[in-house]
Amino acid sequence: MKRILILGASGFIGNALYKELCSYFDTHGTYRTETDVFRENQQFHHFDLETENVEILLENLKPDVIISSLRGNFDAQVATHFSIINYILRTNSKLMFISSANVFDAFTNFPSYEYDKTLSQSIYGRFKIKIENALLRLPNHNYNILRLPMVFGKSSPRIRELKTLIELGEPVEVFPNVVINATEIQKVTQQVHYIINRKKQGVFHLGSSDLTHQKDFIEDICLELGYENPLFKNVYDSNYDRFLAVLPKDNKLPKNLEITISQVIEASTKA
Repeated sequence: MKRILILGASGFIGNALYKELCSYFDTHGTYRTETDVFRENQQFHHFDLETENVEILLENLKPDVIISSLRGNFDAQVATHFSIINYILRTNSKLMFISSANVFDAFTNFPSYEYDKTLSQSIYGRFKIKIENALLRLPNHNYNILRLPMVFGKSSPRIRELKTLIELGEPVEVFPNVVINATEIQKVTQQVHYIINRKKQGVFHLGSSDLTHQKDFIEDICLELGYENPLFKNVYDSNYDRFLAVLPKDNKLPKNLEITISQVIEASTKA
């Protein structure tokens, strides 16, 4: 049975991936914050990327596939991923790196596709690009780069934050001129499962197949959640539409694994 290690399996995306994959593979995960839930699960292993070397964990578990959904100090993340790459080269294993639409945030006039040039104005985007560039130098079968737009879901941090702001009477920042796509966590886990099963290679854009303005998207979510008159704060950072969206062109998934904006809203708001 294929052994999978999810780095960051206590986080929102990592934990959803663990729940999706654990019935089908010998799936292990890491956590940083001590809780009884993770400490008592023999498939979970404590790992602090700022104080520990990931190579010890890799040598003990010998995973065939490593999924990285780590969060934390950017420099420590870069060092950890370079150690993972050394392990991959020695063992011919594979790294699936959860990246972000922000690797394209310097491009504003159009959506971005899998093999477009990356360029970012943000610290977060440049950090993701540094790891991506290291992976792109590997043989294709040794990596996947999985670029995500904003990830929603009924228990997602973004939905919880939205509800909290509205219920406190605080304004919700919206961006009328930003064109986005989005996705929902359960669809992401199914897509990753498919990529593992089919041994797909290269770069994937795992966002909705259609686009919308960010303000319209947030307004629709609020309406579906039952908030009729939330307080919005419009933020204009451009006089024109600015795109922050990742669409597939070269590596398209089957129709049943695609998702639309309306499906993201429905899955994120249904009871």
